[in-house]
This record gives sequence, C-alpha cells and structure tokens, in this order.
Amino acid sequence: MIEIDGSVGEGGGQILRTALSLSLCSGKPFKLTHIRANRSKPGLLRQHMACVKAALSISRSTATGADLGATSLTFEPGPIRPGDYAFEIGSAGSCMLVLQTVIPPLLAAGGESQVSVIGGTHNPKAPPFPFLLRSWIPLVRQLGCELELTLFRNGFYPAGGGEVECMVRSIAGMLRPFDLTERGKAEDGYLEILAPGLPRYVSQREHERFMATSGWRDDQIRRSSVRANEGPGNAMIATLPHANLTTVFSEIGSKSVMAETVADRLAGQVRRHHAEEGALDDHLADQWTLPLTLAVWQSGRAARYTCTALTPHAMTNFDIIQRFVPVRITATEVRAGLNMVTIDPPAAAD
Repeated sequence: MIEIDGSVGEGGGQILRTALSLSLCSGKPFKLTHIRANRSKPGLLRQHMACVKAALSISRSTATGADLGATSLTFEPGPIRPGDYAFEIGSAGSCMLVLQTVIPPLLAAGGESQVSVIGGTHNPKAPPFPFLLRSWIPLVRQLGCELELTLFRNGFYPAGGGEVECMVRSIAGMLRPFDLTERGKAEDGYLEILAPGLPRYVSQREHERFMATSGWRDDQIRRSSVRANEGPGNAMIATLPHANLTTVFSEIGSKSVMAETVADRLAGQVRRHHAEEGALDDHLADQWTLPLTLAVWQSGRAARYTCTALTPHAMTNFDIIQRFVPVRITATEVRAGLNMVTIDPPAAAD
C-alpha cells in the first residue's frame, strides 16, 4: 500500500488523478490522506469523484472513502477492462481531466475503448478541449497508439453540459518513448474567441486588445463554431503550431474580469513563450510526463524533453509518478527559460 499525503507539494487534485492512473497501470494500491487539505474547499469535489468513478468503471477495482468532501481515500486496483464508457460529472467539472485519468490505463490494457464524458470543456485551472486535441493527444499518439477526440458540445462554468468522446486504441503492444528537445520551425499562430450567450462587444473588446498588444495580423483570427445555447461562457484560445509540437494557451473569462484583462493575460502567455527556449510550456511539461513515463517503463528506454519552466505542480507530479513506477525523473535548469527533464528506465533508476 502506497501512502500519500495529499497536502504536500502542490497539494491539488492532480495528486489523486496521477495516483488513480498509475495505480491501475502498476497494480499497486494506495491510500491518499489530507486530500486537497490546503484548498478553500478541501476534500473530494464532484470533478474528483468523477475521476474516481471513472477509474472504478474501467477496471475491477475497489475504493473506500469515495464520497463528496472525503479527505481520505483507499484504492485497490483490479484488472483494466477496455470497452465503451460514459461518465457524467454532474457539474461543470473538467471533462479533460477525467479523460487524462483514464486514457493511460486504457492504453496499457490494449484493445479499443470509447469514452464519453459530459461536463465542462473550457474550465479555469484545467486544460480546455483544444489543448488536448492539438497539443497533448498528438504527442501521445507518437508513443504508438490511436486516439481520436471529438467535441459534440461546448460546456462552460457554471452550467457545464459539454460533451466529448475519445476513442482509445493501443496498436503497437508497447508504447515507444521519444525525445522532444526542440519545438522545430514555427508556423503562424491563430486566435479563437468563444463567447456564446454574451453580448458581441465582449469578443470585440478581447479581439481588439489582443491584436493591439500581440502584434498579430487579422488573418490569424479564426472563427470557431459555437452555439448561443452553449453559453453563457467565454474563452480565448491561442494556438502556436511548430514542426515538432503545437502549444495551446487559453484564458477563461468571467463576470468579475474585464475583457481587456483576459486578452492581456493571453497575450502575456504568448509573449513569454516566444521569449523562452524550452520545447514544452510549463502546463504541457507537467501533463506530458505521465504518458511518457509509461512508455519509458514499458520499453526500458530513456527519454527526455526540454521545457520553459517547472512549476510546483509539475514537481509534485514527478514525485507521485516515481512512487508508482520504477523510473528516475531528473530535472535540471540549463538556463533561464530552459529546463531539461530526463526519465530513466528501471535498470538505470536502480
């Protein structure tokens, strides 16, 4: 039984999601205490419960303490079962975080699965749909699998109601790790503004402010299909394609934040990324590590990547990963804006 204190390090829900994924992949049970103890609302919320229920559904596992508000959870993993699954979060909790919890174990199980999730698709403090579609999933595919992500309906906080579906198929029997140390040649980035159910001036002000502060051209603005009844909601998405990967930045608008502030925050993310050298931005560096670690573990081959920054969120994730999988994750700051992360397989880790 792996004992995890959920209040250490970054102390958020990522600890639970990583533990669930890797418990299923490794067959190791865990007990998580002090869940989200440092948050304003400690314990399991609906979106965390959705991840637990999803992990239970795709396997013959058992859990003790899986209740709303619970601050302690024991999880005993069982065999993973590929199949067709549908999960409803019951709030605007992130569909993407549920998918990122179950995709790695379903890949490890082999076969084909269809996973449908209803909830939020564009959430603050969670990766939006375009991040998974354009950034995360294309990298996971390169490990040697098939993933197809489809959006049926957008869902914004607080109503939710978004729906996504993901097809998961392991095609090679073994995931193949690879190095990712350079972004490659840059292509033109593009901006999308979603504002269903809101006055037109909201998106106009965001558009004008972003263009004024970013220096982007008018032909870098793309219209995105969104229905008025999917709102009210607001999201600005900047997509930066490169030869080796695509980076996606987002800002979610809310009643308490001016349109110009949302645009300024997004433009700031883009400017900082252009000024730094790492292949992966800080969010992708965090979320890429788990699937890459599974490939290193399966193949016995080391892999590495560069990133712009290593956040406390990422460092906590590294620690949890190494509790379940016999690899060694080493992070080194090469210089400002450039960090190297190396994942060594079990033999080297020993």
